[in-house]
Amino acid sequence: MQANIATFNVNDGFCEALVRGFRKGILGRIEYANLEQCDVLDDVKMHLASTDYGEFLANEPSPLHTVTIAEKCTEKLVSEFEFLRANAVEPLSTFLDYITYGYMIDNIVLLITGTLHERDMKELQEKCHPLGYFDAMNVLCACKTIAELYEYVLVSTPLANYFRAARMSEEDLDEMNIEIIRNTLYKAYLEDFHQYCLNLGGVTAEVMDTVLKFEADRRSINITVNSIGTELTKGDRETMYPNFGILYPEGVQKLSKADDTDQVAAIVKVYEPYSGLYFDSSEEGERSLVDSFFVQEVKLNELSFEQQMHYGVFYSYIRLREQEIRNIVWIAECISQKLHEKIKQYIPVFDRFV
Repeated sequence: MQANIATFNVNDGFCEALVRGFRKGILGRIEYANLEQCDVLDDVKMHLASTDYGEFLANEPSPLHTVTIAEKCTEKLVSEFEFLRANAVEPLSTFLDYITYGYMIDNIVLLITGTLHERDMKELQEKCHPLGYFDAMNVLCACKTIAELYEYVLVSTPLANYFRAARMSEEDLDEMNIEIIRNTLYKAYLEDFHQYCLNLGGVTAEVMDTVLKFEADRRSINITVNSIGTELTKGDRETMYPNFGILYPEGVQKLSKADDTDQVAAIVKVYEPYSGLYFDSSEEGERSLVDSFFVQEVKLNELSFEQQMHYGVFYSYIRLREQEIRNIVWIAECISQKLHEKIKQYIPVFDRFV
């Protein structure tokens, strides 16, 4: 159990102070306004040097590339997370470990998919998220079936229990089964993480219950939308929905039977948090469904910092920094491709709190 308010600072006060200090370095309106005025990526480098990012691009030669900026921003985030992890004790250390499991799942799927398309393993590993690295990644290319994936790779990772819970068959690793693996592993992971946070109790349970229910609902909606018109059956679709969330159980039961995005929109908009979701992903649409989820995610994670002495701020900080990195990359891409008319189409963080 998490320490109560009276004793929280004994074990966790230093790490919470660190993450709230990191939060103060998140870019604000002035920084974004400066970035929007840049004409070349070297100008972006100069303006970021005056923020908490500092001289993180100092050793990068000109001309800069967007991918370099993204990689260096991610390296900064990872170094902050690793510093937090090094100073954490139980149960915070386990909580931080849980955050990394989602990145491990994404890395596994990336490597297997790349191997199917005969991509170079070294190149694929460079694209993996550093927070999701694990020792057995190198042997993924040798796996041809789901059984081999478990026997040679997953059994030595914290994902082993999730794989067993998913009860995957011994089918070949094709693209359809890889997506099923991704979603079933995420389902088991989210359910486990959610239960762990509830067991911690206190404000941590309250905050994480809200953000993880949102994540569960997002996955249920995305699974539904992405499976429409594919070979995935409605029965298979339903088995991949997390067993919690605002939509659970009535909403997900309806989602499992949806035949098109209009039906999905009608189902989820009955639920207040998702009434503003924008399902038009066409070029003419104001906002894609993905962006709508990002907006909602930012709002929920910003609110985590309104309460004190809980672990939710660690999860929320990672998510908000990731959105900031997406913003920086978007601005850099617009500058690189001379699309200044679209440069403001990012999702600022803590903008409502300025």
